[in-house]
Amino acid sequence: MWRQTVHGCTSQAMNDRVKLRYGLAAGFAVGYYLGTKAGRERYRQLRRVGVGALRSPPADLAAAKARAALDLGVERLRDLVEARIDQLS
Repeated sequence: MWRQTVHGCTSQAMNDRVKLRYGLAAGFAVGYYLGTKAGRERYRQLRRVGVGALRSPPADLAAAKARAALDLGVERLRDLVEARIDQLS
């Protein structure tokens, strides 16, 4: 069966894209409306909670673990690159 395409997309794919765009626009509009409705004081309250959570001991522990994992990954990658360079030499 022949399907008409526009810019390499079928009409169904184009419809899906349009639906996605309308859905995103509606979501942003609702979020904006609710955000402005909540007001500045609610924003400040949420920010205090968020900053407090980031400065908590569990967040510090998670950050330390992430940093250690990243350092280990970098070290292993460096070892692999050095080994590969030695093989090629």
